[in-house]
Amino acid sequence: MPPVRSGVADYAAALLGALPEYVVSGVDGDVNLYHMGNNGLHTAIYRRAVERPGVVVLHDAVLHHFHLGAFSREEYVAEFVYCYGAWFRGMAEELWAGRSRSASDERYFRWPMLRRLAEGARAVIVHNAGAAEMVRREAPSATVEVIPHLPLDAGGVDLVDVERWRVSMGVLPSHTLFGLMGYLRESKRVLAVLRAFARLRAVRSDVWLLVAGEVGSSDLARAMEGLVGGDGVIREGYLGEREFGVRAAACDVGVNLRYPGAGESSGMTARWMRMGRGVIVSDTAESGALPLAGCPRVGVGLSEEEELLGLMIWLADSGVRRRECGRAAREWAEREMDLGRIAERYLGVLRGVQ
Repeated sequence: MPPVRSGVADYAAALLGALPEYVVSGVDGDVNLYHMGNNGLHTAIYRRAVERPGVVVLHDAVLHHFHLGAFSREEYVAEFVYCYGAWFRGMAEELWAGRSRSASDERYFRWPMLRRLAEGARAVIVHNAGAAEMVRREAPSATVEVIPHLPLDAGGVDLVDVERWRVSMGVLPSHTLFGLMGYLRESKRVLAVLRAFARLRAVRSDVWLLVAGEVGSSDLARAMEGLVGGDGVIREGYLGEREFGVRAAACDVGVNLRYPGAGESSGMTARWMRMGRGVIVSDTAESGALPLAGCPRVGVGLSEEEELLGLMIWLADSGVRRRECGRAAREWAEREMDLGRIAERYLGVLRGVQ
């Protein structure tokens, strides 16, 4: 739970606040609800969920990187064999040896390593249909429920503070500010976004890119060095909740690409949509349910950078397009991401397994 700096922690806190008082944090109950992400912070949660099965919320439907970081070589290989059989022991050993490339190597996203957790769980909750399909492939007998990601509260952002910050950065009301915010890792296509923006900024001075958040690896940080100092790029690191909300509201368009995907739905995308901001996303199974009018898609192949540049030009060219994109995003979020309705669906799952 907060103050841990984790999107899953923020999600868990928001959900807990919407559930009845008899749902409490940190103790065993009739049914335990485990929030699980692809992060070593969740090692104790994983072990407890295996030992005392309950309802598991998979914020990432690929736990491969979790196993690489949380366990020894022997434990990792044994778990891979448990999930996929002894025929794949050699593959497990090869993947362990090359784990330094796991953040960007697509092979590590092909093997979710979910079987033990999903088979034992009384039910599994995911946030999109792509994640549900991953779980069903790994554990066909699992009970899987799809509940959309909830939008975290923007915290009553003062629009005066938003405009004051934009002006201080040189971003005029007629300019377009794109945002890339949150935990920055290779799968968010950070380098592709920076390169596409550099090409856009080279031909027009009325566009800006905010890059805000901690970088997930030293390799990515080094690769970003020559790009984040470019013209029109505003770079900020970790931000407190108030400052983060101001920066998010200051953006005209969010850019939140995800590939390879880990079955996750983005809390940042949900937040921007609830604020009425359009968000450019990757065209993947995870984004399939999002409204196309509010979340225009970028292909994940060789044309990714060109498609992204084209969409950024298209949106920067017209304030009407940006506003309509944001309106479609907000309307969808208000309908599908209502916190009260989401909390009721969680209660329905918890009561259903008692």
